[in-house]
Amino acid sequence: MNLGDLVVRKSYGGDVTFRVENIVQNAAVIKGTDFRLLADSPLEDLIQVPPTRITERGQQAQIKATESLSKLRRDRQEQSQRSGETAAGAAAWPQSPKETAYFEVPGKVLHLDGDQLYLRKSLNLYEQLRIPAEGHHVHESKMAETLYRLLPRVRPDIVVITGHDGVLKQSHTYDLYSLNSYKNSQNFVAAIQAAREYERNFDALTIVAGACQSHFEALLGTGANFASSPGRILIHALDPVYIAAKAAFTSVRETVNLGDVLNHTISGSKGMGGIETRGSFRIGMPRLQNLSTLKVTPSVMQQ
Repeated sequence: MNLGDLVVRKSYGGDVTFRVENIVQNAAVIKGTDFRLLADSPLEDLIQVPPTRITERGQQAQIKATESLSKLRRDRQEQSQRSGETAAGAAAWPQSPKETAYFEVPGKVLHLDGDQLYLRKSLNLYEQLRIPAEGHHVHESKMAETLYRLLPRVRPDIVVITGHDGVLKQSHTYDLYSLNSYKNSQNFVAAIQAAREYERNFDALTIVAGACQSHFEALLGTGANFASSPGRILIHALDPVYIAAKAAFTSVRETVNLGDVLNHTISGSKGMGGIETRGSFRIGMPRLQNLSTLKVTPSVMQQ
């Protein structure tokens, strides 16, 4: 077995496909290809699978991901249509369509991810949806101090704080109320606290936080608008991105439709939850000019 091989775990019925990240003696560190899960496993428990093999659970996740992303694109088109109607209605007197043209200002995203591969996938989706986004690969333990540095410079509307998490295997019975029972929930809590020190208004800064099996109640209680995982389940790699995109394209005059956004995440309402939150999408008028073609008569003498 080599680094990069695709494997499944025999003890879990081969339900999730992983990629081998590291091998130390008789154990391997493995990372989910679709789910935000980082685990370790004895080599004897792993079965190598070909790239063409997809588990039933992985297939369901891919189908749901395709449906969710298609809905995001439809919502994006509908938002553009509503923007045009709003701009036309905002005109003080009858004007031609060209004169009533507008420009769109989606919410800006700052995305911190503990996984470099998932970060690349997330940034690719933001780009496809034309959402302004800046992403940084940051270890979960460093996210709080990174936010102290980045927030004043980036000044985002939406912050995504994600990576890897999970309920720890312990010799005694785990306590789901305790942050000590989770791999990284305490780090996500610290990052949320840093973000809320920067901006306390829940509608001025939308925070999406958490990963697989995260302490949902602690993340929400600390100040996240949306978090994982109410049902302590595995979440899809793009679930936080889906919610960030919905917030970025929901008008500042409206709140994000909770039922709609949570039911259309790939993991569903057991994977993600949240509170009523205002969107961060705005329109402006008139349409921004192409300055390279704009004819201007200079009016100031150089001194």
